[in-house]
Amino acid sequence: MFNTKKTFNVLISAVLMGSVIAGCTTKENTASSSDKPAATTDNKANDTTPIKMTFFDKNTGDAFTNEVAKEITKRTGVTIEIQQPTGNPSEKLNLMLASSDLPDLVLMDRGDIVSKYIAAGAIIPLDDLIAKFGPNVQKMYGDTLKKTRYTDGKNYYLSNWYGPENEPVFGINMRKDWLKQIAPDKAEGGKPFTTDEFEALLKDFKTKLGKVDGKDVFPMSFNGENMGAVLGTFKGMWGMRVYYEDNGTLKYDVKDPKYKDMLMYINKLYREGLIDPEWPVNKKQTWEQKISKGLVFASPGAYWDFGTPNGVLKKEGGIEKQVYPYKIVGPGVDPAKTTLGPKSSLGWDAIAITKTNKNPERTMKLIDFLASEEGQYLLMWGIEGVHWDQKDGKHTPRPEVLQGFKDDWDNYAKKTGIRKWTWFVKNGKGSDGTPYDLPGRYQRNEIDQMALKNLSDTVWETSAYDNLGPAGGTPDALVTQKISDIMSQTITKIIISKTEADAAALFDKMLADMKAAGDEKVEKIINDNYKKRMDLWK
Repeated sequence: MFNTKKTFNVLISAVLMGSVIAGCTTKENTASSSDKPAATTDNKANDTTPIKMTFFDKNTGDAFTNEVAKEITKRTGVTIEIQQPTGNPSEKLNLMLASSDLPDLVLMDRGDIVSKYIAAGAIIPLDDLIAKFGPNVQKMYGDTLKKTRYTDGKNYYLSNWYGPENEPVFGINMRKDWLKQIAPDKAEGGKPFTTDEFEALLKDFKTKLGKVDGKDVFPMSFNGENMGAVLGTFKGMWGMRVYYEDNGTLKYDVKDPKYKDMLMYINKLYREGLIDPEWPVNKKQTWEQKISKGLVFASPGAYWDFGTPNGVLKKEGGIEKQVYPYKIVGPGVDPAKTTLGPKSSLGWDAIAITKTNKNPERTMKLIDFLASEEGQYLLMWGIEGVHWDQKDGKHTPRPEVLQGFKDDWDNYAKKTGIRKWTWFVKNGKGSDGTPYDLPGRYQRNEIDQMALKNLSDTVWETSAYDNLGPAGGTPDALVTQKISDIMSQTITKIIISKTEADAAALFDKMLADMKAAGDEKVEKIINDNYKKRMDLWK
């Protein structure tokens, strides 16, 4: 189920920065569909004559030429030109906004960047288009449309990977073959570790298995580029959430007394030589290579983020050589009340129609098809009679398709187009009871099964806390950014402090610096926006 797009860009900001974000502009979109001439008709929307649309998708840059792509064009008349930069997608999105050089459709993180696009009038309201040309959108999205409305009450985007799903997220991922050697009673899962047990486990590993072929193996390493996942894992162990709720008031998560305890624990592991000393400069590729080469025993994060190294490890040594997700429980925390599974039913991404789109009606008709049950099965299962068949009233995948994903997920998806174009994806199952997500949900692999076994009771809904901060581009947003910088820079220093006293002093200074920067003013905005959201959702 490696939904690697992603590695939690939206969630990262939530766990690391306390959901600092965008929110409260009332600027009207000058390119709204209601401002356009009313001469467009349903006939135009149903037109399947050939047309090309540009689509910026931050998750993929592949050409729209595979089997599924061709079938989409065959059914809708639309050929899609995929736009995706080789560099940072966020930088490209900001550049497009500044220059007004916009594609017809844009897929971006469901966060601050969306509010920037709305405030600039760069994306149009969809309400009228959905009412006229989106019956499947209305049916599939349901109440999600109500919850993704902007503060002016309008829908400017459609969520991607939306809908409730009791699927695990974070855990401590450990090499199972090595774990069996030092803690055989825990290797098969089902029994969580306490933080004390985990610390002892890392020490035991270092003593007994700390060298392989003359090379040092790190008991634990981090992906330094994804601190949201690292901190999200440890926060989950301590049962913390996006914000610290103090007598009904939302505050920055670092103000939770347990947050300091958590950082002191990580610092202790670091000082005892149990964490890769190079972790702050570990790029994603470096981190993956270390795991792939057998140089790491354990690492925190979302279990699907280990798909690439696990593929290498499995090929070289079999299924037990892979890293599997396990639950670690903080001091005094009920194992059933950890928060390792933060999930928003409102999805990961936002997909919007831009103001420069000259065919919004045709675009909504395309969207309506892709968002429909028929469209979802096409995107996520492939073509009937080629990749799957109807048997006894159920979608039934062909064996070679399942095997293709088992053998080489990425290349098979690229070749066939199955699950390559992940647009308007709805979590869960279709009307016949089969999951929309064929590769990720139809047959669960051994890693997925361990995650479900160990972490299914950790899932909790985060959508109420998404994107509550000041609107982008405002003075308060600058204050928010300053506070976020203070937090991210200091937390790294705390973890690598040489003494416990130094770590504690840095933590206290961080809180003082945040207060001096104006954190209480930002918290007031967060609480005001939270109240407005709850009122909007009624």
